[in-house]
Amino acid sequence: MATRSLETGRTALVLGVGGGIGGEVARQLTGAGWRVRALQRGVGATAASATTSDERGIERVQGDAMDREAVLRAAESCDVIVHAVNPPAYRRWAELVLPMIDNTIAAAQAVGATVVLPGTVYNFGPEALPLVGEDAPQQPRTRKGAIRVALEQRLETASALGVRSIIVRAGDFFGPRVGNSWLAQGLVKAGQPVRTVREPGTRGVGHTWAYVPDVARAIRELIEMRAALAPFARFHMTGHWDADGTQMAAAICRVAQRHGLHARRKSFPWPLIYALAPFATTPREMLEMRYLWRDALQLDNAGLVATLGREPHTPLDAAVEATLAGLGCLGETTHGLAAAQ
Repeated sequence: MATRSLETGRTALVLGVGGGIGGEVARQLTGAGWRVRALQRGVGATAASATTSDERGIERVQGDAMDREAVLRAAESCDVIVHAVNPPAYRRWAELVLPMIDNTIAAAQAVGATVVLPGTVYNFGPEALPLVGEDAPQQPRTRKGAIRVALEQRLETASALGVRSIIVRAGDFFGPRVGNSWLAQGLVKAGQPVRTVREPGTRGVGHTWAYVPDVARAIRELIEMRAALAPFARFHMTGHWDADGTQMAAAICRVAQRHGLHARRKSFPWPLIYALAPFATTPREMLEMRYLWRDALQLDNAGLVATLGREPHTPLDAAVEATLAGLGCLGETTHGLAAAQ
């Protein structure tokens, strides 16, 4: 395995830069002076080595995370590989998730890079609830949860071979550039002024939300201090803990009202999801994860706070306002709000 300085390296490869968390980590790294490379399909040329640069200076390399040679080429001279790539719309997880992490591990081992994985709460079943620490037992009850556990196990095994990794687990993502999320597709409708806020959870049951710019900031800060971390380091973000399952909807309504919109709160149409599940993938996957709306799961951030001194945290109304503006849900031009971090 190549050896690299954990103290001075400033080049990162981001897989999944087109997604909400991958794109935000890339933006924050470039803002902090890192050279960022992104592996993307359809960059604009057919050759696997074709590259372009965008207005933020992110170098975009043609390739696919399922192509090991493409990942190896893109990772050349990189100090960090951010593995933020997932199959879209829950499709083909069993076929794609583990081969992609295997390719990332192979590339990290070849160049001596640290792997960074934005994690989820899918790993944990009811046994670990309600307050879940980094080392809590992982006994998932769902197929996606089992895959996430296997993914992390791959990284833990690789740590014995010299591949360092950082995992940051967080709750339901939301943010100005996160269109594939419960908030954007379940509670409100992206691209439409907020008129109705649908509540998927059971009132009185807490739910964990994660504002993506805060998650990306924590990831960037952990990357900067990676030399001081354990070879296989796991952290939890508490994020925005909705203690009774009503606070996110209430915040959306408050923000909408400040922008001249009157939003009504309604129950989420779970009966419709049950009816559609036999015929479509996304409703089936939503039902599989419904336990996260019926049982409280709160992430214990003690390890993160001990390491960083605090958890990056944007106040809820500010985070919701920037999110709704970015999603086009405030019925006006609010690009400044969407860009605010």
